[in-house]
Amino acid sequence: MSEMKTNHTEVSKKRVNVYSMGIVAVLSAIAYVLMFMEFSVPIMPGFIKMDLSDLPALIGTFAVGPAGGVFIALIKNVLHLTVTSSAGVGELSNFILNVVFILPAGILYKYKKTKASACGGAVLGAVLMAVVSVASNYFIVYPVYYNFMPEETILAAYQAIFPGVDSILQSLILFNMPFTFVKAMISVVITFLIYKRLVPVLNMFRQRTAKS
Repeated sequence: MSEMKTNHTEVSKKRVNVYSMGIVAVLSAIAYVLMFMEFSVPIMPGFIKMDLSDLPALIGTFAVGPAGGVFIALIKNVLHLTVTSSAGVGELSNFILNVVFILPAGILYKYKKTKASACGGAVLGAVLMAVVSVASNYFIVYPVYYNFMPEETILAAYQAIFPGVDSILQSLILFNMPFTFVKAMISVVITFLIYKRLVPVLNMFRQRTAKS
């Protein structure tokens, strides 16, 4: 009898793993495509782009847990390394910021599956992502960019929009931090607008996985 229960548990775990891997694979592919659908924002320097590639990782976090969201963020950036123009530092920074963004939402939702906890965790993640973006850009991304674009040139791009900034750090705080927060919040809003409609699709995929 115990052997039958053990076998049933193992089969259930395998089905859950197949379901999770399937969701992660699909959302990773979507996130990778979204990385190419970037666009400029008038109030930001031209080298800073907006994209919605964080969105699939947040959806995946709610669908299969925080680990799934982290894997989506990792896979999309590993794939993007094949076409990188930032020597990999852009992808590293993107991964770090994605993880900071999705983990609070995923962890809170995992232990308290309510809309309030999911929303609170996602907003907290957006705030943390914005704050960490300053350090990530200042210590990881921009030092590499200086090899291709002098620091003075980058600063001048910020000053062309707001002459009052006089350092890269100040520019990151005044420009990049609110930009990153807004970018994250767009993903949060879209997730909460569409997730309920995605639930039937996810359930159907789960049921098909359970039957296989």
